[in-house]
Amino acid sequence: MMEITNGEKIISRSALFFFLYFLSIQPMMARGGLDYRDALTKSFLYFEAQRSGHLPYNQRVTWRGHSGLTDGLEQGVDLVGGYYDAGDHVKFGLPMAFTITMLSWSILEYGTEVKNMEEYGHALEAIKWGTDYFIKAHTQPNVLWVQVGDGDADHYCWQRPEDMTTSRHAYRIDTDNPGSEVAAETAAAMAAASIVFKQSDPHYSQLLLRHAQQLFKFGDKYRRKYDKSVRAVKSYYPSVSGYGDELLWAALWLHRATDSDRYMKYLLENAKAFGGTEWAITEFSWDIKYAGVQVLASKLLMEGRNLTKNQTSKLEEFRSKAEHYLCSCLGKNKDESNVRRTPGGLLFVRQWNNLQYVVGATFLLTAFSDYLSGSNQQLRCPAGPVPAKELLSFAKSQADYILGSNPEGLSYLVGFGPKYPTQVHHRAASTVAFKEDKGFIGCIQGFDVWYTRRIENPNVLTGAIVGGPNALDAFDDRRGNYMQTEACTYNTAPMVGVFAKLYHLEQQKEKQQKEEQQGQLFVGLMQGQRSWI
Repeated sequence: MMEITNGEKIISRSALFFFLYFLSIQPMMARGGLDYRDALTKSFLYFEAQRSGHLPYNQRVTWRGHSGLTDGLEQGVDLVGGYYDAGDHVKFGLPMAFTITMLSWSILEYGTEVKNMEEYGHALEAIKWGTDYFIKAHTQPNVLWVQVGDGDADHYCWQRPEDMTTSRHAYRIDTDNPGSEVAAETAAAMAAASIVFKQSDPHYSQLLLRHAQQLFKFGDKYRRKYDKSVRAVKSYYPSVSGYGDELLWAALWLHRATDSDRYMKYLLENAKAFGGTEWAITEFSWDIKYAGVQVLASKLLMEGRNLTKNQTSKLEEFRSKAEHYLCSCLGKNKDESNVRRTPGGLLFVRQWNNLQYVVGATFLLTAFSDYLSGSNQQLRCPAGPVPAKELLSFAKSQADYILGSNPEGLSYLVGFGPKYPTQVHHRAASTVAFKEDKGFIGCIQGFDVWYTRRIENPNVLTGAIVGGPNALDAFDDRRGNYMQTEACTYNTAPMVGVFAKLYHLEQQKEKQQKEEQQGQLFVGLMQGQRSWI
């Protein structure tokens, strides 16, 4: 056996010290790029800023106060709570329900990742703030209150929600004035949420499921476009696509919640008549759900379920249309149906709040990439097969663009990074907080004092995703430029799942790099040690 001299021991100890020091700083060295964890944390704060009603003791967005505390009083119903959809103070049922559906889907796909990021409790709170309101709004099996406030009156005022003087008239759908889109979307939201709460709160889960089943039955039996029954929504959230997509969407979510064959039967029997296997779509939003329906139906195929030949055949038709949508986002269709892109690489559907379509596409691409990976399949595009990792890579590019990797160097997630929109079109954020100045802000006074000011908002609407840049990647950060600077709850909801997924991938990558670097350093250390022996 060879002896090691004192000098060699010193060299060995020095190398060991360097090795341990490297291990301590390596995680910091490995970190780089965008902080998806911070993006997720901020996203949940935005939902707290959009809360209507009596705010809870643990409210973290402290510049907000209680508001809408008499909602429903005129009609003798308690409609306190829920969310304001954007920068105004009307509670619109259709986009609110879609927001909750997408939040729930995000958690169902990426709940484990959200738990690992210690944000799961905030996720459940965000969903429950919406579903608690839907329970209140669904006062009878065939009655659903679908709007509180008047959009026209609201748009003539610029006030804090705590000071509202506009009409809080509530509107409902019933058997005489049905509205299938909003009934079905609310059913989808409650069904999806029932799955989220199944383990943590079984009683609440069952309550949500009962409401979902009743609302689906109501929306299906009494079929009518809801903007024909609720004229007040005509200028704001009318459904261009009609109610067929929402009924298929609700049936799918109820099937996932119950595993009942009757919802599968409904889906397949109405697939063609409602456009689910006929419409080749290039957008996904609060209005047009077909791409979401088609992706969710495709998941049934790729889960390895025991399906009949007829079920498989019908679901393949859904998958074909889902692939058309996904391929169009990737630019892999050979016809003219590919989605346009800005010079900076952002998907561009239309000028007004374009990012709502980007976030929808980003979520569906992310989820479908996981479905493909889980079933060892590829996306079938006219331009050729596309591996799952390519879908995920493109989804990441869209998320990164939103977070600041764009020609403007601007994060469109408010409060994230060093540069983001500071004049968001939002009444509460752009006026002095009620807790700082309890002086009443009148309807016109808000326009005169706050709206027209070319200064930063006094309150940061953290976590909000604004409408975004134009077709040339340009963005005008101006409060009056509502097409670009207004944020909506359904912009942020789909990105919750995406941010969780991307953070998980970064953690895996960092762990792998750390292990590789440790291994290389150890080998080098041992080789150096042997050279001294």
